Amino acid sequence: MTRFVRIWLPVGVLLAAAIAFALNPTMDGLEGAAHIVGAGLAIWLLNLLIRIGISGERDRDAEDEARAFFDEHGYWPDEAPDEPPAPATPAAPPAHRAPAPHTRRARPAPRHRGREY
Repeated sequence: MTRFVRIWLPVGVLLAAAIAFALNPTMDGLEGAAHIVGAGLAIWLLNLLIRIGISGERDRDAEDEARAFFDEHGYWPDEAPDEPPAPATPAAPPAHRAPAPHTRRARPAPRHRGREY
């Protein structure tokens, strides 16, 4: 059924436009055929937009499944699981560092903002 609506219905409408113009090859017949062609192209475009929307839902479903896998296992399905961490070795104590010398300079004296008499 979907193949009929997706492919054969627009083709049938376009064939009907060709038949309509063949039966009345005047300017009015051409105008009527153009309207029928527009209807066939509209059917095709709506089918295309629906298919694009459905493919987006498939992508969202796949992403939801991947997120559920990540929540359960702790890594993404297309990645290898992480290696278990190596046993911790005692680290050397940190070396004593001297405090940094005071590098901030004293503020200059404020200028007199009023008039000097």
